[in-house]
Amino acid sequence: MARDMFHSELEVLQEKVLKMGNLVENAIACSVKALKEQNLELAERVIAQDDWVDDLQLQIEDKCLTMLALQQPMARDLRMIGTALKIVTDLERMADHAVDIARATLAIGNEPLIKPLIDIPRMAQLTQEMVHIGLTAYIEQNVELCYSLIEKEKEVDFLYDTVFNDLLEFMTQDAKTSRQATYLLLVALFLERVADHVTNVGEWTIYLVTGERIDLNDDHLL
Repeated sequence: MARDMFHSELEVLQEKVLKMGNLVENAIACSVKALKEQNLELAERVIAQDDWVDDLQLQIEDKCLTMLALQQPMARDLRMIGTALKIVTDLERMADHAVDIARATLAIGNEPLIKPLIDIPRMAQLTQEMVHIGLTAYIEQNVELCYSLIEKEKEVDFLYDTVFNDLLEFMTQDAKTSRQATYLLLVALFLERVADHVTNVGEWTIYLVTGERIDLNDDHLL
């Protein structure tokens, strides 16, 4: 009976992690949409809704600590709780980067964009896909899905380099573009960091399933 209750609590824990992940995925989408459309109201909403993510993180952490104290889990069950604690930290940081993007949007305001946004929205799409894959891998405990994050993270890195070089050229040719170009470069950097955090989720999921610590950024895995 006690065992059944414990596993029921583990399911609730996973549901909360999934809910937090869905909020993060939506925050990333909305922050880049706000930038692309220069929708300042939407940017403000992304910032305001970050409290939802923070509240969920606290709920999950409290639940994990309570389960650790009362149930004293061992082996895989212990890894399940420890992994949840690690993953929500990465999710919270992803949400913070969505807020950073929204703040960059507010800083740019309604001034004309120095170039059409193509690569940044593509980066955002890839990072959203990565968040979704990472969460699915965690819920399904699917190691193969975790390894599929490697190629997508490489794509994000490639797009970041492209954005960096393009914006650097803009700044070199016209110093007046420097301010906006710097904000756009920061947006690309925040998205690249989101991708890094998703690979952390994949690494913790692999640890959950296998008990092994794997670095998904290790070139030998390619």
